[in-house]
Amino acid sequence: MSIVVENSTNLSAMTAKFTEVFGDSKNLAYFFSPGRINLIGEHTDYNGGYVFPASITIGTTGLARLRQDQKVRLYSLNFSDLGVIEFDLADADKKDEDRWSNYVKGMITMLQGAGYSINQGFELLVNGEIPTASGLSSSASLELLVGVVLDDLFKLNVPRLELVQLGQKTENDFIGVNSGILDQFAIGFGQINQAILLDCNTLKYEMVPVELGDYDIVIMNTNKPRALTESKYNERFAETREALKRMQSKLNINALAELSNETFDANAHLIGDETLIKRARHAVYENNRTIVAQKAFVAGDLEKFGQLLNDSHASLKNDYEVTGIELDTLAETAQQQDGVLGSRMTGAGFGGCAIALVKHDQIDAFEKAVGDRYETVVGYPASFYVAQIGSGATKLDID
Repeated sequence: MSIVVENSTNLSAMTAKFTEVFGDSKNLAYFFSPGRINLIGEHTDYNGGYVFPASITIGTTGLARLRQDQKVRLYSLNFSDLGVIEFDLADADKKDEDRWSNYVKGMITMLQGAGYSINQGFELLVNGEIPTASGLSSSASLELLVGVVLDDLFKLNVPRLELVQLGQKTENDFIGVNSGILDQFAIGFGQINQAILLDCNTLKYEMVPVELGDYDIVIMNTNKPRALTESKYNERFAETREALKRMQSKLNINALAELSNETFDANAHLIGDETLIKRARHAVYENNRTIVAQKAFVAGDLEKFGQLLNDSHASLKNDYEVTGIELDTLAETAQQQDGVLGSRMTGAGFGGCAIALVKHDQIDAFEKAVGDRYETVVGYPASFYVAQIGSGATKLDID
């Protein structure tokens, strides 16, 4: 059976752990920040295009309170072997060696750099429910969790868009991953049973009701370890930037996503390198595919939407080359199953997750067929979840 993806964090157990780690549970505040799936529009965000994400009900929970000194003390249930990580507020701009605390330090640094006053220490205990390296955006979930924690504790009143942008700035400038704004935006602005059509160039967005009728979105996790900073993500970023630069020798454009498929095809020779042409073609075609897909989704034409999911995966495999045997086995096996309208990888790739649009009453058979095939090919099992579309990063009201 599927695991329904939901915020199942046991807050009372987390409160007890906070008491054990930090001494007592006085003056605690509770927060939650979701993960996200991207329905379609992959690697388009940093190319000025459209994305179509939704926040999900699995994510990162945090318990926090202010201290009366300048010490920041952190504890993660996911990295309990590290114990309490402690630093002085004045040292927030100094990166740690491959530790989750860098996301906290990065958000403090970016908020302070934007003029917000964070002038005393705090304690924070977190529990992440997003599977490690799943491509459901655990890093952005943590960034936005820290953002809403700091916003609340220090009464900063940061506009939500600015908080989202500072999360992206943390990812880009502090962590060192050249990501676009998709993840942070979806997590910051998510709403229950709503997807977001976001123009990453203008940041204009439209909330779109998720109405799937007899179908569900099934998340398929490869369970392959993946670290974005160690992947070819930054390489793809650089390749599309170079392709854009070469096309700008003739075309008056600021981003690849400004091009129609036809205009791109007519001018692809300007790039002069077959690999770079493939990378740019994906960015252009995927952006235009996303616009069509959202219209099909709104019109209730799920069959058309499903076919576009399949086309997206093929492009990510053949032109962008970010899939690999794990994601290809999941998506391509899924596409062959009864009751499936479409399937594609979601997220940055190089491991992580794929999604499939599956008929309710076919899910058990779907999971067995895809799971058996995956384990035969890859050698270890995949995990399956039915996605529930939830709200964005927020403070929790605890009675």
